[in-house]
Amino acid sequence: MAATFISSNSIATTLRISASKSQVAIAKGVKEATTGRHDDIGKELGALTGRNVTLRAELLEVDKLVDTNSLVGARLEVAQERLSQTIETAQAFQKDLLAARNSANGGGIIAQPAASNLGSLLATLNVSMDGQFLFAGINTSQQPMTPYETGSASKTAIDAAFTAAFGFPPGSPGAENILPGDMEAFLDNAFAAEFADPAWGTNWSSASDQVMRSRISTTQTIDSSASANDVAFRKLAMAYTMLSGLGVDKMNQSTFQVVTDKALLLVAGAVADLASVGARLGTAQEQTTTATSRLKVQSDIVTKQVNAMESVDPEEASVRVTSLRNQLEMSHALSAQIQKLSILNYL
Repeated sequence: MAATFISSNSIATTLRISASKSQVAIAKGVKEATTGRHDDIGKELGALTGRNVTLRAELLEVDKLVDTNSLVGARLEVAQERLSQTIETAQAFQKDLLAARNSANGGGIIAQPAASNLGSLLATLNVSMDGQFLFAGINTSQQPMTPYETGSASKTAIDAAFTAAFGFPPGSPGAENILPGDMEAFLDNAFAAEFADPAWGTNWSSASDQVMRSRISTTQTIDSSASANDVAFRKLAMAYTMLSGLGVDKMNQSTFQVVTDKALLLVAGAVADLASVGARLGTAQEQTTTATSRLKVQSDIVTKQVNAMESVDPEEASVRVTSLRNQLEMSHALSAQIQKLSILNYL
């Protein structure tokens, strides 16, 4: 028998190799006990690894859709809140307008609320969330509405149209002489044209007619926003502008009543149209909620399948680690004893 197989050096080397393997096994066991998953999924699953990868990819996609739906739902909720506020404001304005119609100073009474409501409407249409404008259609990075103020394209165009029609700008004393028929013709033609395309897109809005579409499940997409170009918002903007930007306080009573009657029709139509917009967004909210519920159920099912393939018993792994550590300590102790052996002690 060769001496190398029974020498103290050979035994020590064997113990060192065993200790090294034990340390690797301990590291593996600690990781499995901590994470509850196999240390090397591919090695453990073998031919089932492909199935595991597929399930993981499916779970990732489902979880991403759930996160996306959360954002979509939040945007829809904000849009719905703003629509509700806009409808309430328009309905309250209807009452004020009816009261002002037969008032001796109706034009002076209604002009300021109309201007305030117009500013509120434009601010609503410019609302943003997480850097995206909710009423900009697919142009979510661009503020959709420009303010109606001195020097703005919208006010400049309307003032010019009024001046071309009557020979003086809005608010001039000469407005008292405007005949009801002439005002009606102006409102139905030159003024209305400022709220139709292409003037609306040139002077008022940079929103897209195409609204955002969002994928809320693996098989379903929805319209997840509204556009400031919707006819409902145009009608409201027209009603508020004619009462705040045409100098109605300078008009005679008959002509003022022509303006108020036109505004009342526009506001009533806008409220009905806004309700339709809200209904569409409400349907999208319901679809998103339903899709999210289904996705969460799907996520739970896939998660259970993945866990069944990848998980280990943490208690078993802990027991294994304890056993390996005991073996390692024994190896270290034996190595220390063997290193003390010397043939000189026996000579």
